[in-house]
Amino acid sequence: MHLHLDAVGGIAGDMFVAALLDLRPDLAAGAIGAARAAGLGADIDLGLEPFDDGVLTGSRFVVARAADEARGAAPPHGPGASASDHGEFSNAHGHAHGHADAPPHDHEARPVHARPPADQTPAHAHDHGHVHWAALRERLATAPLAAPVRERAIAIFAGLAEAEARVHGKPVEAVSFHEVGAWDSIADIVAAAWLIEALGATSWSVGPLPLGSGRVRTAHGLLPVPAPATVLLLEGLPCFDDGHAGERITPTGAAILKHLAPGTGLGTAPRVLGRVGHGFGTRRLRGLSNVLRVLAFDDAGASAGIGIDQVTRLAFEIDDQTPEDLALGLERLRAVPGVIDVTQGTVTAKQGRQAATVRVLAEVAAGEAVAAACFRETTTLGVRLQRLERRVLQREPWVGPDGTRVKRVRRPDTVTAKAELADLAEADGHAAREARRRTAEDAALDDTDGGAGA
Repeated sequence: MHLHLDAVGGIAGDMFVAALLDLRPDLAAGAIGAARAAGLGADIDLGLEPFDDGVLTGSRFVVARAADEARGAAPPHGPGASASDHGEFSNAHGHAHGHADAPPHDHEARPVHARPPADQTPAHAHDHGHVHWAALRERLATAPLAAPVRERAIAIFAGLAEAEARVHGKPVEAVSFHEVGAWDSIADIVAAAWLIEALGATSWSVGPLPLGSGRVRTAHGLLPVPAPATVLLLEGLPCFDDGHAGERITPTGAAILKHLAPGTGLGTAPRVLGRVGHGFGTRRLRGLSNVLRVLAFDDAGASAGIGIDQVTRLAFEIDDQTPEDLALGLERLRAVPGVIDVTQGTVTAKQGRQAATVRVLAEVAAGEAVAAACFRETTTLGVRLQRLERRVLQREPWVGPDGTRVKRVRRPDTVTAKAELADLAEADGHAAREARRRTAEDAALDDTDGGAGA
């Protein structure tokens, strides 16, 4: 499945969660349960509620502190406020900024919905002051969440903390989040992490993002829109000005996008459009729905067990580096995080000189880091980067009783097996290796239970 994000009104953490839950409302209980497991107290209300802005219908993800609602607290720029009322803007969607040793801001009281049972004990809802990034990371690390969900939530928050650290010129460990913003952001980010895992999309893409304009009020005074941390998180993504002022992309929304590393288009492969989800923010935009739309596509070939994902291909040629040094450099490239494969060939370059042509496949998110490594390990003066779609067959690791590892591959019409050569090396001679290989591969194909240790 491929998921495409269309930021009609913008994107924030709650809008992202609402859009995915509008797409799959059956996942609401799981997402809310994950957010609750992250330590939200009994006075924090979570829920999904239907919403109609008079043009489109969809959902809102509601996160509210019950005490604030009981006091009748209302933000100065609450739902329905016009973006042109004051010439400066509070949070359009609901989030908190982090700062280095300074409190961020939270501008929104959300409607009460789906309050938890009264006998639940608040974990930190009544804390005050700042929540340092290290403490928040520890809280998430020890939360009773599935490991992939916990890792995603920490990674999203880490991206936000790193951006804030860059903005303020401080170490990441010095970044702190205000507690009022922390519970809000924890709910949005943990629910988002849970949904990303639950949906299991093979790829993501995003359309052009509306930048907005104006200023946002913070504890440090007025900041330009987009907020400085948001700008850093949006690096590499397409943006435009649609003429609607105000904060359109929040730091939390941008951090989620950064974590997803989405492509910037649907690509040319045919896809079947399935469901559509609409996630609304709380602010009203004049003449435009403040909504994040998510489109779910079924990949062609998915029924045959063929997955589709995206990779970055890096290419360059070398004609002035010795073969032995280039071989060492390419071996070091293979060890760079995010590198999938490195291949080398021979071409005839300018002036009839023999040259090595190098092709590197890398994860999309690692493209820039891998390019820097190419410059570091070789003498090339230029690297070409191209984002590509690829088709990937389902692979199943299998381990035999003697420890031989075998890779089983589900092809459209059959299943094949290939033993790991390194595990055959101890066999004495070619004939012995072949016999051991055939035995292991036949056993892997005959075993329907996955094999010992698989």
